[in-house]
Amino acid sequence: MPKIQGVIFDWAGTTVDFGSTSPMSAFIEAFRRAGIDVTDEETRAPMGLLKRDHIRTMLAMPRIAALWEAKYGRASNADDVEKIYADFEPALMAVLPRHCDLKPGLLNAVKFLREREIKIGSTTGFTTSMMQVVRLEASKAGYTPDTVVTADDTNGFGRPWPYMVFENMRRLQLADVRRVVKIGDTVSDVREGKNSGLITVGVTEGSSLIGLDKASWGALGMEEQYKLRKKAREAFFNAGADYVIDSLDEVPILIEGLAQKK
Repeated sequence: MPKIQGVIFDWAGTTVDFGSTSPMSAFIEAFRRAGIDVTDEETRAPMGLLKRDHIRTMLAMPRIAALWEAKYGRASNADDVEKIYADFEPALMAVLPRHCDLKPGLLNAVKFLREREIKIGSTTGFTTSMMQVVRLEASKAGYTPDTVVTADDTNGFGRPWPYMVFENMRRLQLADVRRVVKIGDTVSDVREGKNSGLITVGVTEGSSLIGLDKASWGALGMEEQYKLRKKAREAFFNAGADYVIDSLDEVPILIEGLAQKK
């Protein structure tokens, strides 16, 4: 295995916002305003996608589609996606500044990567305007990746398309996908990484797949935590992840292990 030259992180649920809680309330509120009550599980399932794609995916879910048909007498369409998004974005922007806390282990992982001159990129399901808020708050706490790429930078092609990853690589002047690692907390992250040809890693604790904030996670017993980590690991591997870690504290071990592979 050649020396790793770059790591591309996701944002919410991976490097900030333990449990990726900020989009949840905004999606649920936006659907409520449309007269549709959605569940946490339905809202979590498409996490990691571009937000309009997330809404579109939810509207296509059989239960939600049936509720929509019953309420409006027709299937949902592109205009409905835009109307829900118009309610979603301000709802998210209102809560976003309160959900930019750095995840445990991030700063140590960044320090390790910097000491080895490994470049740090990032992709996200957030828009550029949303990321202005997140980047500012993360920077105050000490996290500033070398690049931040949103789907606004790739003509709207978000996950699972590989183009945000490739734009990171272009900006960072990284030529070999075999020497770049993608780390994320959703199935969409894994698909993005695999579609890009990168070494792809899922992180379980604080992930959208588990969906618990830091306090709720800390209140669980070890057995309950183990069961949730196990379920998340299985989902990541089923999606094609090359590796799964439980926290960002394991990033140095992962990178050193990859460097030693033949």
